[in-house]
Amino acid sequence: LVVTEGQRDTGRDRRNVPERRVEQVWNHNKISYGGDYNPEQWPEEVWQEDMRLFKLAGIDTVTLNVFSWASIQPSEDTYDFDRLDKIIKLVTDNDMKICLATSTGAHPAWMATRYPEILRTDFQGRKHKFGGRHNSCPNSPVYRKYAARLAGKLSEHYKNQTNIIGWHISNEFGGECYCEKCEQAFREWLKKRYKTLEELNRAWNTAFWGHTFYDWNEIVLPNELSEHFNMMGRDRTQFQSITIDYKRFNSESMMDCYRLEYDAIKQNTPDIPVTTNLMGFYQPLDYRKWAKYMDFASWDNYPSPTDSPARMAMNHDLIRGLKSGKSFCLMEQTPSVTNWQPYNKLKRPGVMRLMSYQAVAHGADTVMFFQMRRSIGACEKYHGAVIDHAGHENTRVFREVSELGAELKCLQDATLDARTQAKVAIVFDWENWWGIDYSSGPSLLINYHQEALNYYEALFKQNIPCDIIGTEEDLSKYDLVIAPILYMIKGDYDEKLRQFVKNGGNFITTYFSGYVDDSDLVYGAYPGKLRDILGIWVEESDALPEEESNCFDLYGKEHTARILCDLVRPEGAEVIACYKEDFYADTPLLTRNAFGEGQAYYVGCSSDEAFYTDFLVQICKELKIEATMQPLENVEVTRRVNEKGSYLFILNHNEGHVNITMEKSGRDLIHNVEYKKGQVVELKGRDVIIYKEDNETN
Repeated sequence: LVVTEGQRDTGRDRRNVPERRVEQVWNHNKISYGGDYNPEQWPEEVWQEDMRLFKLAGIDTVTLNVFSWASIQPSEDTYDFDRLDKIIKLVTDNDMKICLATSTGAHPAWMATRYPEILRTDFQGRKHKFGGRHNSCPNSPVYRKYAARLAGKLSEHYKNQTNIIGWHISNEFGGECYCEKCEQAFREWLKKRYKTLEELNRAWNTAFWGHTFYDWNEIVLPNELSEHFNMMGRDRTQFQSITIDYKRFNSESMMDCYRLEYDAIKQNTPDIPVTTNLMGFYQPLDYRKWAKYMDFASWDNYPSPTDSPARMAMNHDLIRGLKSGKSFCLMEQTPSVTNWQPYNKLKRPGVMRLMSYQAVAHGADTVMFFQMRRSIGACEKYHGAVIDHAGHENTRVFREVSELGAELKCLQDATLDARTQAKVAIVFDWENWWGIDYSSGPSLLINYHQEALNYYEALFKQNIPCDIIGTEEDLSKYDLVIAPILYMIKGDYDEKLRQFVKNGGNFITTYFSGYVDDSDLVYGAYPGKLRDILGIWVEESDALPEEESNCFDLYGKEHTARILCDLVRPEGAEVIACYKEDFYADTPLLTRNAFGEGQAYYVGCSSDEAFYTDFLVQICKELKIEATMQPLENVEVTRRVNEKGSYLFILNHNEGHVNITMEKSGRDLIHNVEYKKGQVVELKGRDVIIYKEDNETN
């Protein structure tokens, strides 16, 4: 089908979109298995062979049309669906489900030539030419018009295609733009946020360095040409509040592009869920806000070969937490190797399967790959694929993919929509992250994500389930809430924490917390609005170089005090540990404050792995927060629960076997074996058990 029409069509009116939103991961009767399929890169005679190989591998779902904008829309007023129609008919005839992408992640060359204003301007102020992907200005009316129109055309054309189970908008939204259109849009965004220049000048503290603005048009974007500078290899800004607002604006600008496509799709297919593929802890975009407009969360998992199992698990838990614990979609992973890391190490035998089940263990209802067949050209030709350049099934990777496909078929729908039941949560907030990263002092070593990982990893190694939550999440379902480096206290979040602790909750926060409001203005004595909850104030903070440390004792062990050492003054809090060295020896660094019915802890430094473990194990013991299973070295255990039952995931990250003592009777769904309570089971290296537990009383 070829459609032509006038270029003045402005797309669909968002105001008329139905309010109904779909909340589940796409409708399927099993864990969806497949991934990105790009047959448009290949002659049609290859397609039939792909279908044969997909069936051998147990592939049942493909993501189509991810980067096909140029072929679908060869000119401004022409849309050609012929090739995509053939592809969709082929996969439909072969009984596969479809996740249909809108392909708006890379605009056509004709658009850049005819409308050069759609091209981005980078951080250094350079206007880009056509090339790459994610090169469209998110505030370009031209880009927005054509992207939304394409999404509408696709959903209109395929609205009766019954095997489309999900819509995939664009691909891995990211980047920033500093063009004149963004600058003008930023000014309009600021007018809505601050209403008056007087309020903006107050919030930005523009009296500093004579930055007072008297006209909205005097405001410029913060980049390398204005407020930003390099300090010892790190990007810094003269005015943190301006840069934080730009980060908010940029995230919302891209989110608006997503929402325009979302609304266009929903006009025609209101019951098909819509998502876009996120990228874990991706700093430029506030995924908490994005998740409100996603029917389900999805993401692409590409860990470094050196990443720990805990680091990978924390990414999954972040994505699950974006939708308050609902199942998510693993949209991409490599079956073997990436192509863009410094050293693209192969996944060893069994690792792809292990990482796939780790995603399922933490809430995924899909296992998807990029890519299905290796491209023969351009920058991703050496990225792994289900079908290698050899073009046949006689490869190690294809055999492993096929074996996993057979296992997932046997699992059927057992674990779909199962939830994790956690009594511990870690707060992670993007605006807080931006504030910390752009703070001019006190230390370049302060790393928000790493400090959160320190606490998460201690819980992970003890098999204590943990949710990663935002500041809007209800706290009442948790016994323990940990907010590492809660630098920025937005709005009345302190009151939310205050009520949580008063009502019997237990709260942990750390150094460099409670300093500023959401405009990055200092509240006063640290930790600001958290002072009464914690029962302390911080007089000074000693930022130690990487090679230096202090130390302290806890539970009979000595631990290091690193990065930032707060000199804490108790105001009713009980002192648990003190520094042992330097002029502030015997000064408190770890305190506990009884507040209402609960307890609030302050940890005045970063420390070593043993500290996080010992500290959290003791608190969880006092609160009777139980491990999913007794910990073993490099053995990960999680539990997911749905109306069908309780499922224990046991993942052996060791190369060698381990012996597992089963704590309940049940059946291993993968190996189809029944085990009794107390039975010792040998689990091979990199092997997995998915254990449906009997409903017995322990």
